[in-house]
Amino acid sequence: MKFKRVLAPAIALVSVVSLAACSNADDPGHDMSSMSSTTEAGEQESPAEGDWFNQQDVDFAQMMVPHHEQAIEMSDVILAKEGVDPAVADLATQIKDAQGPEIEQLTTWLEEWGSPMPESDSMESMDHGSMDGMMSEEDMTALQDAQGAEAGRLFLEQMIVHHQGAIEMAQAEVDSGKNEDAVAMAQQIVDTQQAEISTMENLLASM
Repeated sequence: MKFKRVLAPAIALVSVVSLAACSNADDPGHDMSSMSSTTEAGEQESPAEGDWFNQQDVDFAQMMVPHHEQAIEMSDVILAKEGVDPAVADLATQIKDAQGPEIEQLTTWLEEWGSPMPESDSMESMDHGSMDGMMSEEDMTALQDAQGAEAGRLFLEQMIVHHQGAIEMAQAEVDSGKNEDAVAMAQQIVDTQQAEISTMENLLASM
């Protein structure tokens, strides 16, 4: 009889624990809601990413805009000079015609992605030499001061370096970008500017 009295409470305790476990297991919202919350948190994308673009797309656009702007500035400088080889002037015009519309498209994408260009003060504080192929203030001054054939030669030498930097930036977008249109533009930049580098190297060799 003593054995039965000790065993009964133990059985009751086991029964309560078993019922509690079954109750939790039968509750469809118990572990599933917790798992769902965890999954959703893990799947949330960063503010600079969306279903159709990623951070690489944003970086590409934000860096390519000032890069293109400098190429156009360099082209304007050489087109304003006298005594420049017509072939060099034609190339400068070609660069402007290609890169102007690309700046507009890149800016539009950044607005759509909610990632506009950084403030001008922030961009000005950036060391241009740290961005692939960008000319320093000293480089730009040298181009502005050069005249005639020497100006044409310097423009070609600088623009080759500038294009090489743009190709590196564009290739990174081709490799890691998510937005199909941005990747397509990047590939076009790679192809076009590589061809222009070949043209510029030939012009330099003929001078």
